[in-house]
Amino acid sequence: MGNMKIAILGFGNIGSAIGYGLLHSQMVNKEDLIVTRKKEIHVEELKAKGFNATSNNSEAIKNSQVIIIAVTPQQLNGLLNEIKEYVTNEHTIISVVSGASIKQIKNKLSVQATVIRAMPNTAIAISESMTCIATEEKNTDAINLAKTIFDSVGKTIEIREELMGAATSLCACGIAFFLRAIRAASQGGIEIGFHAEESLFMAAQTAKGAAAMLLKEGKHPEREIDKVTTPQGITISGLNEMEHNGFSSSMIKGIVTAAEKAEKIYSNHEE
Repeated sequence: MGNMKIAILGFGNIGSAIGYGLLHSQMVNKEDLIVTRKKEIHVEELKAKGFNATSNNSEAIKNSQVIIIAVTPQQLNGLLNEIKEYVTNEHTIISVVSGASIKQIKNKLSVQATVIRAMPNTAIAISESMTCIATEEKNTDAINLAKTIFDSVGKTIEIREELMGAATSLCACGIAFFLRAIRAASQGGIEIGFHAEESLFMAAQTAKGAAAMLLKEGKHPEREIDKVTTPQGITISGLNEMEHNGFSSSMIKGIVTAAEKAEKIYSNHEE
């Protein structure tokens, strides 16, 4: 990306995950990254870590070509009002704000800058994100730029914008859903005799192995399940007990509920 300067507005959980991911992948140099936080105490902490940090969002974007908006839906309107005077048509704007459409962002900024919606997850900090990208633009350079940014910190897929709420649930919230499943497995391990640290390590590595088989070999989960379920066997007895208690149903309902909320979360805070 050369010396392209990137501003991350809102260096909280997801913003910092993106920033650290970009630095970890060497996609951007630290001097070409400017980040913002609202509270000065957080700004000073970031400066102490060597970041080019400020609480002034407008100042952050003046010399930046790419603007990554990573604030909460509740904070978005105030941020857009703060920066709209300084955003130009030459900027590429990447929004990771749940529920805020490209049209809504463009209308509030009153510019024709390229706006791309992206939904990464916090695994971006270790370059393992699943990032969904959506745009209504025909600007292939900007789209390719966004893909390049997020491909450097995980996997990227382009989807229709109307599916961004669903992507938020399955991929962004999904990190928590799968972590909770691993946590449950580790608690089961403790109950059957393992120490907490051992059990968590074993559960996490087993989950990693299961996911790796699907990603590397393109297999369907049920095909892999069939390999370890034998007649009157141990595995099928455990699976059936989980299903009797709603394992799959609970996961599906949770994903659907989160997707429904993701669609409405920004509109509920519009002025």
